[in-house]
Amino acid sequence: MTNKLANENSPYLLQHAQNPVDWYPWGEEAKQKAKQENKPIFLSIGYAACHWCHVMAHESFENAEIAAFLNANFVNIKVDREERPDIDGIYMQAVVALTGQGGWPLSAFLTPDGQPFYCGTYFPPVRKYNMPSFLEILVTIARLWKEDPTQLLETGNKVTEHLQQSNKINSVTQPISSDLLNQACLNLGRTYDWQYGGWGKAPKFPQPMAIEFLLRRAAGGDSFAKEIALHTLNEMSKGGMYDILGGGFSRYSTDNQWKIPHFEKMLYDNAQLASVYLHAWMLTKNSRYQKICEETLDFLLNELRHPGGGFYSSLDADTEAGEGEFYAWSLIELQKVISDKEDLELFCDAYQISGHGSFEGKNILQLSESVHELAQKHHLTVDVIEAKLTKVQNKLRSIRATRVRPRTDDKILVSWNGLAMSAFAEAGRAFSRADYIQTAQDNASFILSHLYNDEGLHRSWREGSSRHNAYLEDYAALILGLLSLYQVDFNHIWFERANSLTEEMVSRFYDPDGGFFDTSHQHEALLVRPKDIQDNATPSGNALAVLALLTINAFQENSAYQQIADQAIQLVSQITVQHPGSFSQWLTAMDFWVGPITQIAILGKNDDPGVKILLKLAYETYRPRQIVAVSEFPPETGSPKIFSNRVKINQLPTAFVCSNFVCLRPTNSPVEFAAALNSVEKR
Repeated sequence: MTNKLANENSPYLLQHAQNPVDWYPWGEEAKQKAKQENKPIFLSIGYAACHWCHVMAHESFENAEIAAFLNANFVNIKVDREERPDIDGIYMQAVVALTGQGGWPLSAFLTPDGQPFYCGTYFPPVRKYNMPSFLEILVTIARLWKEDPTQLLETGNKVTEHLQQSNKINSVTQPISSDLLNQACLNLGRTYDWQYGGWGKAPKFPQPMAIEFLLRRAAGGDSFAKEIALHTLNEMSKGGMYDILGGGFSRYSTDNQWKIPHFEKMLYDNAQLASVYLHAWMLTKNSRYQKICEETLDFLLNELRHPGGGFYSSLDADTEAGEGEFYAWSLIELQKVISDKEDLELFCDAYQISGHGSFEGKNILQLSESVHELAQKHHLTVDVIEAKLTKVQNKLRSIRATRVRPRTDDKILVSWNGLAMSAFAEAGRAFSRADYIQTAQDNASFILSHLYNDEGLHRSWREGSSRHNAYLEDYAALILGLLSLYQVDFNHIWFERANSLTEEMVSRFYDPDGGFFDTSHQHEALLVRPKDIQDNATPSGNALAVLALLTINAFQENSAYQQIADQAIQLVSQITVQHPGSFSQWLTAMDFWVGPITQIAILGKNDDPGVKILLKLAYETYRPRQIVAVSEFPPETGSPKIFSNRVKINQLPTAFVCSNFVCLRPTNSPVEFAAALNSVEKR
């Protein structure tokens, strides 16, 4: 027996299509049924890689008694939060307002009009964890709805009013300057974990947006920002949350030491973390950062890539064998694999292996100390230590490949793919990896051909079908991804598409009162029209949109885009600096806004040796506020406007260097070009 989720495309919804609960997808059919039958709505929101979503599904949604009560007394709606961040965002605000904290699975009870009156997250099937049972909650709400719904309706009205008020940005503006950004760095330092890196207590999240901002400040000479950023990157890359054998990062650490992960692996985390390790390498040239970046990108290539070029959303936290079983090792297993006694002793010392383990009797691999420290302790050279560890890792990798793999959520989401596109494009250029550049090109082609049509951009694609209107974050992340790719292969098609998508984004999402709505003007009417300015696990759509406008403006010199970005940044300037961990993507946009921005336009063929020399000079130093354009002469139609009125000198490749739209003398000379770049940096 299937329910109405059987026709959906989301793997998460399809996981629940065989439940005895009579699930409906979000839509008019369910809402009309609730109104006609005068029943409250039970709204359950989760995602495919969510461990506790699976737990509640097995305990409650597969339970015949609970399902029968739900079907008789409620209209039941299931939502994939990754497909519908608008619905998730609205009702997560309600959960936090009513309970003080949020999380998934999200469980909300609504009036037939969609107003939330009781909310929570995971509810157990019987009383435990100091929580009432799910069935007790259902019985109580059903009784109150039938006998005296007045109080529930009043609560729904109050929560709705709260949501409408909180959707307005009421921030005191503050002049934006480099000093303000320095203060944001200091504020990040106040909550920093100086022992293990990162921010806050367990569960500890990697926060790549904060690290990205700190690296940008470090590039300008801020040693405090550099110390924090690199310390965190060093600590996270030791293992535990980072997968030593397969590359890539889990969602978060359940402890303060980054040792025991919550095992789901998300595309958005790994795309962002690959980027910050890349930028750390560009800043320091430390080979360790290149290794982690490449291993993370290779993980995406090996385990999350669709053959056509898109990237899947995630790997599940669970397998059939249990949570974490794919990644964990018992001492007995390792003793069977590592026959040499000295190698076994070294490996156990290096990765803190014990008989009792660190996770349910087994061990999660995390390097206990640096390779140099291990070399001293074991009286071996660093090269020998690395060779011995690599030999064992290769054996374990082969064994792990035979285990039951975590499930893959194989839907393809535009915004997350935009983040991956940027990472692959930039890494391809930095590491001279043609395969990475090709990956970014294939990704761009896939998204533009499968998720864009005459109606505009769509959010999600799976098995030949695109679904749902795209959100602000989808447009903005794709624009930034295309601009990153353009600055690698200089195919003007990518720039043209980024430029046209920017025009669409502004026309569909712009709020004249400042910033952008998360949903377009063509979107269905919801309880509120969401306008989320705070970063979550993914960057705020508003902050991404502002950075996209500032970046495209550096190519196009479009004053309207600059004004929209100025207005949005002013609205959030004070709250961003006061709470930098929650608004780090805004800080990156503000850093770009403060400048100086370096604009480089090069006339000449992309494969001309003279152009290659100029590009090598442009990219040999980490300049996060630099944009680069290359075009043959005369420039093709649709090329960036910074080529307007430019001519070659002596028919040779010619570079034009500008800073904040004020240009220096054009040059053919690599020496003069390098000097121009240095003079711009010192402004």
